[in-house]
Amino acid sequence: MSQQAHAVKKLRQLLAGPDIIIMPCCYDALSAKLIQQSGFQLTFMSGFAVSAARLGLPDTGLISYAEMADQGRDICSAVTIPVIGDADTGYGNVVNIKRTVQGFAQTGFAGIMIEDQRSPKRCGHTRGKDVVERSEALQRIRAAVEARDETGDIIIMARTDARATHDLEEALERARQFSRLGADIVFVEAPQTEEEIRTICREIDGCLLINMVEHGKTPVLPPAVLQEMGFKIAAYPLTLLSASIYAMQETLRCLQNGETPEHILEFNQLQKVVGFPEYDATLQRLEGNDKKNSV
Repeated sequence: MSQQAHAVKKLRQLLAGPDIIIMPCCYDALSAKLIQQSGFQLTFMSGFAVSAARLGLPDTGLISYAEMADQGRDICSAVTIPVIGDADTGYGNVVNIKRTVQGFAQTGFAGIMIEDQRSPKRCGHTRGKDVVERSEALQRIRAAVEARDETGDIIIMARTDARATHDLEEALERARQFSRLGADIVFVEAPQTEEEIRTICREIDGCLLINMVEHGKTPVLPPAVLQEMGFKIAAYPLTLLSASIYAMQETLRCLQNGETPEHILEFNQLQKVVGFPEYDATLQRLEGNDKKNSV
C-alpha cells in the first residue's frame, strides 16, 4: 500500500470514529510536524496560511496550483498523519479540477477541498466573495468525485460560500446536493450565529466540517458543543499562523529594544523538534554497519 493510500485509509477510519476530530491547520512542513508531535491525528494545508507564509500575500487567488502542490509535497513527506489539501476552486474548469484531484493524490494528500467561489477566490471570512451558479458548483464536485474514483481513492471535501452571497438556505441546498453527488465531507463556510451552526447539522446528513476562525464571522464554540451538534471535524485554519506571527512580532520587539527574548525554545529543544536526534542515530547506525562490514 502506498503512503497516500495508507493516509486515506487512516482518514476514513477517523471519519468513521465516534468522536469529533480537532484539526489544527498547517502551512509548511514544520507546522505540520509540530501538529503531529502534539498528538493530533489530522491536519489541513490552509490556502490562506500557505499564501501568507510562502508568498507573503493575501488569500485572494494569487497562489497557483503548482505552488500549492509543491508545498503539499513537503508537508505530506514530513508527517505520517493524514493531510487534507486546500485546492480552492480547482484551478480552472472541470477538466482542470480532475487534474488537480489526481495531482493532489499523487502529491500524498489524503483529502482535497474544492469550493464554489468564483475565481479568483478569497478567504471565506473576508468581504468581496462571489460564488458560481449552483449548476457549475455541482459540476465541480461531480468532476472531483469522478477523479477520486479513477485515481483510486482520495477524500473529497465540498465547500460552499453561498451563505455570504445568497443566504443560508442556498448554502444548505448546495451542501445537500454535494453530499448526494458523493462528497465525503461537506463544509458550509462562515455561518454567522450559533443557531445557523445548529441548523447546518439539522438540515444536512453526512460528515460535516466547521471552520473555527478566531475573530472571524463564525462564533468559536468548544469542540464538545460542536460534537453534540453533530460536526465531525472542527478546523482551526489560522490559529497556528496567527500565533506564530504574534510570537515573531513580540520577539522582534525585544531585539529592537536590545533585549534577549525570553519566550523561545532552548537550543536542544529546537534541535529535537526539527529532528537532529533521529538524523544522528541513523548516521551512527549506518556508519557503524559500514565499519563492521569492512572488518
